[in-house]
Amino acid sequence: MKWNEYIECMDREQLTKLQSERLSTMVERLYYNVPFYRKQFQKNGIEPGDIKSVDQLKQLPFTTKQDLRDNYPFGLFAVPVADVVRLHASSGTTGKPTVVGYTRKDLNIWSEVMARTLTSAGAGKTDVLHVAYGYGLFTGGLGVHYGAEKIGATVIPMSGGNTQRQLQLMQDFGSTILACTPSYALFLAEAMAEAGMTVDSFKLKAGVFGAEPWTEEMRREIETKLKIKAIDIYGLSEVIGPGVASECMDQCGLHVFEDHFIPEIVDPKTLEVLPYGQIGELVFTCVTKEALPLLRYRTRDLTVLNVEKCSCGRTLVRMKKCLGRSDDMLIIRGVNVFPSQIETVLLEMNETRPHYLLIVDRVNNLDVLEVWVEVDGQLFSDEIRKLEALKKKIQHNIESVLGINASVKLVEPKTIERSEGKAKRVIDKRKLM
Repeated sequence: MKWNEYIECMDREQLTKLQSERLSTMVERLYYNVPFYRKQFQKNGIEPGDIKSVDQLKQLPFTTKQDLRDNYPFGLFAVPVADVVRLHASSGTTGKPTVVGYTRKDLNIWSEVMARTLTSAGAGKTDVLHVAYGYGLFTGGLGVHYGAEKIGATVIPMSGGNTQRQLQLMQDFGSTILACTPSYALFLAEAMAEAGMTVDSFKLKAGVFGAEPWTEEMRREIETKLKIKAIDIYGLSEVIGPGVASECMDQCGLHVFEDHFIPEIVDPKTLEVLPYGQIGELVFTCVTKEALPLLRYRTRDLTVLNVEKCSCGRTLVRMKKCLGRSDDMLIIRGVNVFPSQIETVLLEMNETRPHYLLIVDRVNNLDVLEVWVEVDGQLFSDEIRKLEALKKKIQHNIESVLGINASVKLVEPKTIERSEGKAKRVIDKRKLM
């Protein structure tokens, strides 16, 4: 099934022409409406009208997450805030969120690409779509929600948590499509079994899973336990949210909706553009968004692009599941976490030393984060209640900055291994590759 067959199966030459026209218009808007970009263009000797083809993308500057932070909150917006009808945000390394804005047109584009995503998973007007992604500032829940409404499906805006009620409503309402993180899908499957429910008593046929890295082994486990087709979806708030790319039912790579988001693969060190088929960092240019049309945004995700026509008939370029990161960011339960965020929290506290270790694992198919923190030796001779109070204080501060729960383990000085080179701050036991 295809939602927009004309675009999704468009001849590559036609698509390139469309991208070039939209890129030219976008660059002109950035020059006149965003001081940050105008300064970058002038620095590189680029004037409005100079960029006429998508082949000239490599002449343009990159945008990074740091640029979004430096221009917090609305400095990169290309429209007045009065024209912005929705704001979303994700966590940032300094405690300040990365802010994204949407005009009415942007929301329509978002609904369109999510309609394509859901249709790729076999969803249609007669389906009941159970959305267990988080609602609120996180883009997952509302992104899927509006896409489902666009295709005419019945939406259950459940959000996360309250697993027993999730299962009850999925069963009672006859949900056919599940939208959540892959780890939560497995958690639901186990909770289903523990409650004595059988998969056959549900009507699920497919799921759209994203917001965290997952393996092919995990896909097979989900499909076996829930008896569904598990479809991988990709997105990031800065580009639009979910709906940047999606697998089709053939599950041989994620189709990038490149009429809206032009992808490139670059060498993360030299920043040179790499040809199709080579592993590198994924970069996106948003050529239709009004509020936040980012130019050559570095996602830090490592992947490969394939331009060959898919067996499903779509001609859109395909990306492999992300193969890793070019920075130290972790994705835990759909939340972006940087070691530097933890460091900032600890350095603001006098009771701890600047030595810590993050241990990430997957327990009962859910991501868990444990933070080891070195404290002064004399603290271990103090009353137990003082140590417990310190643990709770650190946990509270971490949750306030990151928005996720973490268990804290206080350890004596020199417990955490020292390194002569770059300090090893993370042990990831999830086996994501």
